Amino acid sequence: MKIVIVGCGYIGMELARQLAAEGHEVTGVRRSRAGLDAIESLPSANGGTIRAVRADVTEPESLGALPDAEAIVFAASSGGRGASAARTVYVEGLAAVIVEYRDREEVPDRLVYTSSTGVYGDHDGAWVDESTPIEPTTEKTRVLAEAERVAIEEAADAGIDGTVARFAGLYGPDRYRLERYLDGPVTAGYLNMVHRDDAAGSVRYLLERDVARGEPVVVVDDEPAEKHAFADWLADQCGVPRPPKRSKAERIAAGDLSEPAKRRILTSKRCKNTFLRELGYTFAFPTFREGYRAAIEAFRDRRD
Repeated sequence: MKIVIVGCGYIGMELARQLAAEGHEVTGVRRSRAGLDAIESLPSANGGTIRAVRADVTEPESLGALPDAEAIVFAASSGGRGASAARTVYVEGLAAVIVEYRDREEVPDRLVYTSSTGVYGDHDGAWVDESTPIEPTTEKTRVLAEAERVAIEEAADAGIDGTVARFAGLYGPDRYRLERYLDGPVTAGYLNMVHRDDAAGSVRYLLERDVARGEPVVVVDDEPAEKHAFADWLADQCGVPRPPKRSKAERIAAGDLSEPAKRRILTSKRCKNTFLRELGYTFAFPTFREGYRAAIEAFRDRRD
């Protein structure tokens, strides 16, 4: 399969590696020279190939450099900036990619857009899944919800079947953030997480098994974690004292949070992966216990 990964960053690099290992022809798209060099450093195996192409979704004229493809993965990032930048990348950039491919002789068959479980908003700790209506509560998550519409409806108008992969909080190499939980204080709430390798692996699986066309899929591991319990477990595993903790009310009462930060703290839900499991995906890291093992071992090795 010929697959173009637009925004071949943290998840895209691992996805490219996995796809090439399965024999696919992969093109990773980045803006910077350093990003392109990183893609070109990835290994190819089993007849698969990886190449890098420079293009920028915020510069539609650059998208002519994208090769023809059977499938597109849109995993571009707005770089942690605000809602306006997010709209430029996720909504306008995604629409520009669809337009670029719409009029080609070879129109892609599939599109996977990587969204976020943040579109669900607050459910007071209740469980959510694909059947739960989305209720974005911030400007940025409203942008993500609009991008999901583009990925399904505008892609369909172009003859492309879209799928939305709603990622929970990503962690993995370079993103374990141990100190955040070991040093504390840790504010109460739930963590919905998925390891980088499974975030990428789920997208690979959706493409290879040709499933979930026109549907959202929640990509999260088997076990949402209560933050206080997770922090205690992590400290015990690392062999350090358990961190100080605080309630949500105590954190907000400190008075140093922006309104968006307050909303994030007050937003609570537990995400189910039942649909992804029913589709047949097998997790490399079913819970944080397996996923954090390498980071814990590295931490203990540094202390010895």
